[in-house]
Amino acid sequence: MSDASEPTNAGASKAKKILVVDDNADVAEGLREILESAGHTAVVATGSVQALALGSAVAPDVVISDIELPVMDGYELAQHLRARPELSNTLFIALTGYGQAHDPRHSRESGFQYHFVKPVDIDRLLKIVADGA
Repeated sequence: MSDASEPTNAGASKAKKILVVDDNADVAEGLREILESAGHTAVVATGSVQALALGSAVAPDVVISDIELPVMDGYELAQHLRARPELSNTLFIALTGYGQAHDPRHSRESGFQYHFVKPVDIDRLLKIVADGA
């Protein structure tokens, strides 16, 4: 079976511009490398202020953001980015340590379409990024 290669192939044929937001630089860079190896273009913001600046400059197809961020949490960040017309079609994915029952609902209310708890299933994440749904 070729299940392991499907997300990579799907990512390569549907390359996306992705903004990765995580205050842990190692986690953010690791995810950027995975996304780029799947054929996407990814930029990293290690905080919400940097993410706000990159959001307009990059106009990403996908934002993958941690929730627990300094200055402004991921919920508020998603609301600010979602309010920008140039990001109206952007897919928002929360990638967080927050896994209580109310956390996915809070993510949806803030503008995220998906809520993943770390550690993430990379194949599933890549499929969602590639498919946009």
